[in-house]
Amino acid sequence: MTKKLSCLLLTLLLSISSVAAAGPETLDIVVLGLFKNKAILNINGKQRFLKLKKRSPEGVMLISSNSDEAVIEVNGKRETVLLGTQIGSSFKRDSQPFTNVFRNERGMFTAVGTINGFPVNFLLDTGASSVALNRAAAKRLGIDFRLKGTPMFVSTASGTERAWRVILSKVQVGDITLTNVEGVVIEADSSPGVLLGMSFLGRLQMTNKGDSMKLQKKF
Repeated sequence: MTKKLSCLLLTLLLSISSVAAAGPETLDIVVLGLFKNKAILNINGKQRFLKLKKRSPEGVMLISSNSDEAVIEVNGKRETVLLGTQIGSSFKRDSQPFTNVFRNERGMFTAVGTINGFPVNFLLDTGASSVALNRAAAKRLGIDFRLKGTPMFVSTASGTERAWRVILSKVQVGDITLTNVEGVVIEADSSPGVLLGMSFLGRLQMTNKGDSMKLQKKF
């Protein structure tokens, strides 16, 4: 089979047996198409279009691909998928929710998530004790920090700033959702965007993999 046939449907079936907290679970993956840096998979009956380093909702990540083969990863274990080859591989899936975040062009880990149900772009900062956001972001998220917050002062790159300590009802990144997360609203609008600090990250297990970081709930 040549590269000219790379757009044809494939019939490669992978039976991935996994063990979750509720018991054994099977992922049925059918490779529908292979392209350079892209793949079309059918996972448990749902069609997924995967790009490099992007993980499907079922936990399957595309590591590399061309018209002949692809490398996929499930929970840190990788398999090379050859065109037209049928294999069966066993994986142990995580019993706790996890997500992977990636470095941006400046080398910082970033993630898209929500605070109290509203979308937020996070910058991960293990040096920040809490989830930190400025006054404008708090207003957009409907956080009445002056009424419900506790006044305080914090040290920033610009000096000492007035702030309020608040409790965020729900913070979510990927499949990870934590409730009652401590946050700090900094009054100055010139402060950076939303920092995802240790009041959230400290409740997770963090595994640095170079250009990516795995975040997983501890319990």
